Amino acid sequence: MTAPQPASRSLRTRLALAYAAGVYAAGVFVLVCVAVPLAGVRSAKPKGHPSSDAITGTGNGISLPQLLTGAAVALVVLIPVALALGWFVAGRFLQPLRAITATARIISAGDLHRRLDLGEPTDELTELGRTLDDLFARLQASFDAQRHFVANASHELRTPLAGLRTLLEVALADPDADADALRSACQEALALGGHQERLVTALLVLATSERGISRRDSIDLVQVVEGVLATRRDRATGSGIDLAEHLAPAATAGDPRLVESLVANLVDNAIRHNHPGGHVEITTRTDGTQAALTIANSGPVIRVDQVERLFQPFQKAADRGGRGDGHGLGLAIVRAVAQAHHATVTTTARPEGGLAVTARFTAGSRTPIRDPAVESGTVR
Repeated sequence: MTAPQPASRSLRTRLALAYAAGVYAAGVFVLVCVAVPLAGVRSAKPKGHPSSDAITGTGNGISLPQLLTGAAVALVVLIPVALALGWFVAGRFLQPLRAITATARIISAGDLHRRLDLGEPTDELTELGRTLDDLFARLQASFDAQRHFVANASHELRTPLAGLRTLLEVALADPDADADALRSACQEALALGGHQERLVTALLVLATSERGISRRDSIDLVQVVEGVLATRRDRATGSGIDLAEHLAPAATAGDPRLVESLVANLVDNAIRHNHPGGHVEITTRTDGTQAALTIANSGPVIRVDQVERLFQPFQKAADRGGRGDGHGLGLAIVRAVAQAHHATVTTTARPEGGLAVTARFTAGSRTPIRDPAVESGTVR
């Protein structure tokens, strides 16, 4: 923890020397400006002066050796004065920086609630302090969200594992279990394994989305939506939900797999959190320089204050309904994919029930753009 101190002293030394050099140069300049005129001064003395060494006419007031001696003494005395003044001024200017370093060291040790709070006067160092305070606040929010996410993920992963363990223990503890009972237990175990597999897949998609995109291909949202709906129509029909499509060309650029996961999660949520006889409307369009995708569904009424919370991992609205087969990760994946593509997502709670979600992408080029690292196989 004491390693940064020599560097701090070195900075103060350099600043002190710089200030001292400036003060010394100013002193030399003033001395030259004063000494040069004095060297040419002539003093006049009257003829009747009582002094024994009186002379008539004019003579030198200050001799050159005296002038040089006085200038040398002044320059020597000015050296420690300039150094002391430079050291003092450098220390005063570096005092806020030392406070920033000390507080940042405390914060880096784990106390993320501390802030610099340099206050006034407003200068470059206080601006740096405010920037660091904003950075520490974001770091604290990020770490809190990470801890919350890990706790929720652990709970979600532990629940199916505990259920699977209980199911197998009950089946093995039954001495009279026949083939049908064991087969039923295996089917339930497979169902729990499928639930866990879907959860892990969703977590991987979320992590991949938050990491950012490594490739950009030209994408038409119409093709992505059609591909997703082709695998969801039977499910929607079985649930008595009508799918209405209003698809117009909407070209953008991005990672096709991540964009497909965004569309799939929006469609799945619209179908899952709906009611029999409900509907889902999917619209794609080009709006100026943006490619827009809107998915609106009927369903239970969502309170306005619940909408933002739904985009947090593992968060589910208590009054949203649905069949309970979700993990609370769908809208979190949607937001992560949108952020990775620098897209915006707006969500509106419909007064009659359900949600309307609109994702707006920047209209992309038709030319595929790929990351060279991906093409060379260096990114995993």
